[in-house]
Order: sequence, then C-alpha cells, then structure tokens
Amino acid sequence: MNDAQGKGAGGDALARFVGVDKSYDGQTLAVRGLTLDVAKGEFLTLLGPSGSGKTTTLNMLAGFERPTRGTILLAGRPVDRLPPYQRNIGMVFQNYALFPHMTVADNVAFPLSVRGVAKGEIAQRVKRALATVQLEAFAGRRPTQLSGGQQQRIALARALVFEPSLVLMDEPLGALDKKLREQMQIEIKLLHERLGLTVVYVTHDQSEALTMSDRVAIFHDGEVEQLGQPDELYDRPRTPFVAGFIGENNLMVGTVASLAGGLARVMLAGGIEVMATPAGALAPGAQTVIAVRPEAIHIAASAGGENTMPAIVRSRIYLGDHQRLLTEISNRLVIRVKVPAATHAAQDAPILLSWPAADCLAFPSAGLADVTLNEEWTRS
Repeated sequence: MNDAQGKGAGGDALARFVGVDKSYDGQTLAVRGLTLDVAKGEFLTLLGPSGSGKTTTLNMLAGFERPTRGTILLAGRPVDRLPPYQRNIGMVFQNYALFPHMTVADNVAFPLSVRGVAKGEIAQRVKRALATVQLEAFAGRRPTQLSGGQQQRIALARALVFEPSLVLMDEPLGALDKKLREQMQIEIKLLHERLGLTVVYVTHDQSEALTMSDRVAIFHDGEVEQLGQPDELYDRPRTPFVAGFIGENNLMVGTVASLAGGLARVMLAGGIEVMATPAGALAPGAQTVIAVRPEAIHIAASAGGENTMPAIVRSRIYLGDHQRLLTEISNRLVIRVKVPAATHAAQDAPILLSWPAADCLAFPSAGLADVTLNEEWTRS
C-alpha cells in the first residue's frame, strides 16, 4: 500500500523514501515500493511484527544498508551512497552500545572527537548534553556503574551531543522493565518536544507507539499497511491486519447479507446477525471480517438494542482498573469484553452483550490469512 505521505509530504520533509526496495538475496524483498516522508520536527514510529521491514527501513536511512532500488533523500539531497558518519544522524540502540572502558563523559564526547571538534567545545557540549538528560553528576562514572535507565539516557545524550538533524531509535527501551520503560517513554517524548527533534523510532510494542508518536507507520510484509496518527489507526483501521495489530479486537468472519443506510447486515456462523459499518468495498454475498473492540461492548439490561445477543461468562480476569471477560455466544465463539472493575458478572452466568453498529467495522476479507480470528470456546 502506498499511503505513506501525509504530514511529511512536500517541502517540509526532512527525510524521504521514494520507491525504495530492499532485497538481501536478490529474490525476496524485505522492503518493497516504500514511499514515505518524515516531516521536520515530527516523531514517526515504524511499528510492526518481526520481519515486517521496519528495522531494514531504519538501517537504510542510517546508512547501514543500501536500497536495492529507489532513492533516499535527507534535506532534499540523495544519500543512498553516503556513509553513516556523513549523514548527521544520531542513533540510539536497544543494547546502548556504550564503551565500557570509557567514562560517561568520554562516551558522550566520542561523536565529537571523531568529528575533530576542539577540546574546549567538546567539554561544553558534553556538559550540556548530560544536563539535557539530567545526568551531569555522573560524568566521571563508567557505564557498568549505572542502571539500565541511566545507561539509556547516556546513549540518548551521545546521540544528541553533535546536534544531529535526525535521531533514529531502534527498540531503545526493549531491555528495560515495564515501569522504567514507561518512564523513559515520557522522558524521550518530552525531549523531542522541548528540543524540536526529528525522531524515527522502531518498535514492535503497539502501546509504546501509540503513547509517543505524532504518526505511526504500520509495516506488514515489507510494506506500509497504514500510516496515520495514533487515534486514526486505533479508531479507523483500514485493513483487518491493522485492526488486529493495534490494540485488541474481536475479529470474526461472516457473510454480507445486505447493504442499506450506510450499514452492512452480516451473518455469522450459527445464524447470528450483526449490523456493522463498512470499512471498504463490500457486496451482498461477499465474505467479510468484522471487528469490534472489547471496550465498545457493554452488558445490556434487556434485549432490543443494536447487536444485542445472549452470552455466557466463561472467565473473568481482574486487571485493577477494569475486568476482562471471556464470554461465549451461541455459535461458541469467544467474545472478549472490557468492563469496569466493579461490574458483577458471575462465572457461567448468562448475560446480554450489546455494541453499536458504528463501533463494529466490516472489512473485505482480503488478507484474512494475516489475522487471528476469535477462537471457539473449548470445554475442559
């Protein structure tokens, strides 16, 4: 799919991919037909499962890999054959890549030293970079004397110290525990906003992408499946893959019975009828994938509302601020429901589920093999 222009299109694009392919073996394309703009000052995340092409894309932008076909531009200049050290790009890796025999100050100074910056200026810029990440008091320590979060902040300071036009981050928080990872997400985003950085960030963590990004490019099988702002991807996915990959969705296969008034009447297995909003071209008799998020489903007091159907509570998972219910509807499919923590729903109790047609999307069934559908309830 080739919708990867958006905010970065046109004159304000700092980095551009134009028709880029990448193959490692001359046969299989790791990245295909990539046209993508990165706007100056934006935080763009490349999100996708392993092997989807996101890291290959980042490595081509950094200069660690060359495109097989197409052109990459920085500030309007082709850089396909320019080595990494001439691209004025900062890089932050998952494993920090700090030199263990050097002090923190020397690690941060390294990019300036190899660029031949005068010693007096190096000292000032190192001090400024460490102050930016609030670690100026640790200048004399070695990386092994720091926590994981502190090491990552030093790696970030090193990437910023030579004032690059672009900062690339490859799974930079993957080695941190959940609490520290969430703290670092906020710190990186605040730095991005305060310094006006342009950031291209690679992750497979969808919540991280939604939290930090101005825009997210969802990669799938070497292509950008959809590009947009986080709320757009969450609320208006264009394909079943995006609907299943971003957040949690109940995905079920059905047949379009009719189309009227902007809605599709869909028949699921077992004769269950669902009203849904088309998210693509549909025709009566065609197979479709419907998607409804757990938080869009509520427990109804009585029948008669949109998409109301009987169900049985099969499992309850308490998650502090809410409960996750696994319910079984009459065709034995499991429907996941997110309800407030105080909701009373007894194990094996009958309930009524209901959700609005506006919150239920019906997709053409192309790409069905790439999504995980709701499973049948198996009784022990």
